[in-house]
Amino acid sequence: MSRRSLRTLLAAGGAAAVMALLPTSAQAAPYSGGNYGAYGNEGQYPTTTYCSGTFRQIGATKYAEGMALKYFYSDKCGSFARIENSRPGCVAVLHRSNNGVGRVDGWVSESVDPGITYAYTQMGNNLHGRVSRAVLSCDGHDLTETGWY
Repeated sequence: MSRRSLRTLLAAGGAAAVMALLPTSAQAAPYSGGNYGAYGNEGQYPTTTYCSGTFRQIGATKYAEGMALKYFYSDKCGSFARIENSRPGCVAVLHRSNNGVGRVDGWVSESVDPGITYAYTQMGNNLHGRVSRAVLSCDGHDLTETGWY
């Protein structure tokens, strides 16, 4: 059975995310853009053996429409975004900047699977002077975001 999933596309210079509908299989899938994947650990999930158990939540949980957005960081592996209590049509997004300026150079997103209420992204490498932030986006609109870390 197929469904429609959301993919986040970023405008140049880190402007607001624009959502586009794409047909996908029944399972949520990561989408990415910019230069995501250029650094070590990008494209991997935080559950990989090398990184498992090294993450801690940074900053306060952000809320929008009863949904939660969390940002996790590991000084060994990088960071990832997680959304909880989510409705369908929402995605967890991780923006990554090549430097400490906080300009989006790469991003990865993950949609919520049917029948569950959470999603988490693959890792972004915000080590060695790079920074990242988490975003909760639903139906084409960014609802909340964390600071850059």
